Amino acid sequence: MNTNDGSSFVIDVIIPAFNEENAVGKVIGDIPDFVRNVVVVNNNSNDATRKVAAAAGAVVVDEPTRGYGKACLTGMAYVTQQPVPPDILVFLDADYSDYPEEMEMLLAPLIQEGYDLVIGSRARGERERGSMTLPQVFGNWLATRLMRKLFSADFSDLGPFRAIRWEKLRSLHMEDENYGWTIEMQLKAVKHGLKYTEVPVTYRQRIGKSKVSGTLRGVIGAGYKILWSLWKYR
Repeated sequence: MNTNDGSSFVIDVIIPAFNEENAVGKVIGDIPDFVRNVVVVNNNSNDATRKVAAAAGAVVVDEPTRGYGKACLTGMAYVTQQPVPPDILVFLDADYSDYPEEMEMLLAPLIQEGYDLVIGSRARGERERGSMTLPQVFGNWLATRLMRKLFSADFSDLGPFRAIRWEKLRSLHMEDENYGWTIEMQLKAVKHGLKYTEVPVTYRQRIGKSKVSGTLRGVIGAGYKILWSLWKYR
């Protein structure tokens, strides 16, 4: 990505994907041209996710063990193997709920203002009616309130659309393999003294059914993991 002063940044994107054949191609198609590698981690899908992602031009990496965090870690392992590391890594969901074309806005604080981590905040942006369930809205509100109380962390969302400097991400030694991935990154960023901020992002109804908020098991699992992470990193 070239900036106004002539400098350039290498940007890679990781997209965890489980049964997103109807959405992942649209996500890839809307990613800005300045991105070097779009890495889709096929998380043991039993549909055509892998085929659609490859046809859309992504690098597809397989991760047979299901778990959002597990897929993200596998994507990071692929990026680590590249001869030239990225400057910034962007995480993006495969369900087409975020707007990939807003990526430049997400990256601006890192490139222009020296931030280390930027979260795309759905709470501060425009949300399409029905794009977030009541458990999602309440869970984000409760988690960010507790983060503020326990860690003095200024977040409004645990949104999956986020950008972070590659070397800073590696220094966090991420571990969570499922629902706690996003909050682990944010809590560790605070504890490690990373410079972070949020930008408002637009959010629409996802294509297909959510694997987390769309199931009772997912809602309970995510809620438990968020509370457990808050206790673990307190």
